[in-house]
Amino acid sequence: MYFFLGITLVLALLLTINATATMAAAGASRLSRRLLARCSARTRAEILFVMRIAPPAIAIVAIAAFMIPSYLKYEPHSTGESVSLKLGALATVSAVGVGVAIWRGLRSWRATRSLLRGWLASSTPIQLETIAVPAFVLRHTFPIIAVVGALRPRLFIADQVLESLSKDELAAAIAHECGHLAARDNFKRTVMRVSRAALLIIPCGRSLDRAWSEASESAADEFAAQRSSLVALNLASALVRIAKMIPKGQGGQIMPASVSAFLAAHEDGPRVKVRVRRLVELAATDPQLLVSNAPWFRFLPWLSLTAFVMLGVTIESRPQVLAAVHAFVEQVVRLLS
Repeated sequence: MYFFLGITLVLALLLTINATATMAAAGASRLSRRLLARCSARTRAEILFVMRIAPPAIAIVAIAAFMIPSYLKYEPHSTGESVSLKLGALATVSAVGVGVAIWRGLRSWRATRSLLRGWLASSTPIQLETIAVPAFVLRHTFPIIAVVGALRPRLFIADQVLESLSKDELAAAIAHECGHLAARDNFKRTVMRVSRAALLIIPCGRSLDRAWSEASESAADEFAAQRSSLVALNLASALVRIAKMIPKGQGGQIMPASVSAFLAAHEDGPRVKVRVRRLVELAATDPQLLVSNAPWFRFLPWLSLTAFVMLGVTIESRPQVLAAVHAFVEQVVRLLS
């Protein structure tokens, strides 16, 4: 019963802390919406990413640094406590959520491998000086421009896109994808999708995911527009051309998490118009004003996590802290009895 109770508590608190912190982060993002709107798109995307991954990171570190050590130190092996129905149900939901997160991560990896295998079989490599990753021309009915892969990315361009866009429009579209590559958006999207799956039926984090997705697309547009006003206009022109090439009845293709497509799955006609208007505005803006302070924010998740771990290691050496944590866990067990 000692180890079973410990595992149950770990799972229950993991879900509780993650869900609570995610709801707090979602609320904070709504309250700071006007403030975030004043930031560049890349800075906004990085802040939203920090808000999205901080809750599961905090939950994992809190369990590892405080709950488990306090339980092992102060909970007697001959404990008479039992797992109540409420605590067991909460732990079961958490366990299923963790399983779903692992399954979704594996499914995304397999879907990406399958997509990559199929696209490589129907494509031919091309040399592009404007991008550092391998590039391929793809025979496909959909006007695809997409970067596939989180660790070893590759760029795929549909043959009709290559034939329809001018040289400058194609260069602008590739510059947009370079923005996704520079920000490692494929990796971030995968991490967010897996962490959201861990919450299972609790609809937390979806608003943050949508906000980040829109901000990351705007950030990639800004990344291209930083080169010159002409690039921004060419990107707008490319976006309109590609949108007109989409077969009727189809929006942006639904891709695995580790794929950044020029037209994302959620981008319908109105959303394309918003991006085009924004690109026209960027063309009238001094490119130097578009430079983001995002590099500072890219380190925030890891700096925050490192600081939290160091704080936990420092605090947990004090017996009174672990004793207080154990007393709190005992209260939780009684509350759920």
